[in-house]
Amino acid sequence: MQRITITLDEDLAAELDGFMASTGAQSRSEAIRDLLRRGLATRPDAPAEAGCFGVVSCTVDHSLRNLASRVPQGRLDRHDQTVAALSVPLDHATALEVTVMRGRVGDVAAYAETLFLERGVMHGALSLVPVTEDEVLHVHNDGPPHAHRHLKVQSSF
Repeated sequence: MQRITITLDEDLAAELDGFMASTGAQSRSEAIRDLLRRGLATRPDAPAEAGCFGVVSCTVDHSLRNLASRVPQGRLDRHDQTVAALSVPLDHATALEVTVMRGRVGDVAAYAETLFLERGVMHGALSLVPVTEDEVLHVHNDGPPHAHRHLKVQSSF
């Protein structure tokens, strides 16, 4: 086993201790290993090149390190992938941020992971909806045939 050192704020350390009490974990190391395994198990297990819609949600403390401007800028930097965004104020400094992204799994997941690693971002979650895209020739009314792209939601990757 390797020994590592981590730093937790008081509130997170108290939550960890509460988790230990509720699960019967014998040490903080055991509890952290369990939580780490669970977290890694929930990561998207999909091909990086697969098409998807991703719902990225998290809480953001807008009073920290210019997050109030960096989070929206991150969406603007990906304007070709951002479908919709919603910011819900929860208190004087914190907002629930929800962004719907479209693209490849690798790109959407990379955006979410970068956001979740920011100090002041908590409760991050990524939900992926697998899609495929087909190009079909259509004729509308009596006009010439032209191609349309159609998305089809898949049950899995």
